[in-house]
Amino acid sequence: MIKPVPKVVAATALAAGVLVANPAYTANAASASYTPEGVCGAGYARVKDGTRALTSGRDTFGYVYLLYNRSNGYNCVVTIKTAFYRTATYTTATLTVKGGKPKTDAGKFKYYAGPVKLKARGKCVSYWGSTRDTRLDFAEATGGRRTFGNCG
Repeated sequence: MIKPVPKVVAATALAAGVLVANPAYTANAASASYTPEGVCGAGYARVKDGTRALTSGRDTFGYVYLLYNRSNGYNCVVTIKTAFYRTATYTTATLTVKGGKPKTDAGKFKYYAGPVKLKARGKCVSYWGSTRDTRLDFAEATGGRRTFGNCG
C-alpha cells in the first residue's frame, strides 16, 4: 500500500529543490513503470545479450528486450520507450525464429510495442525494435540483433 507523503515533507522537498519538474526524470519514471518482465508476463526472464538501446545518432529513445520462458519454450520481445513517452509515436518490436517469418507488433504507441511471442525451444532467434521522435525530422531510433543467437 502506498502511503501519501505529508504536506510538510513535500513542501520541504520543494523548498530544498529536490522535487523539480525535470523532463529527463519524468521520462525515466514513466518508462520505469513498464518492465520487460511485466509486459511479457509471468515466467519470462531477460536473456544474455537481450537488451539493446534504440539509438539515432547520439540519442537514445528506448530499449528493445529479448526474454525467454523456460517452462513453455517461448521467446518474447518488447520495445520500451524512454523518450517521447505519453505521445503516440510509431514504435515496433520484432522477433524472428530461425527458419520462420518475422513477427512484428507495430503502430503508434505511447509507452511500448509488444509483447511479441514465438515458440523457439531449441532454435536461434533475432530481435529488433524501433521508435520515432516527434520532431519535424521524425528521426528513427533502432536497435536489436539481426543475426541469430540465443539458441536453445
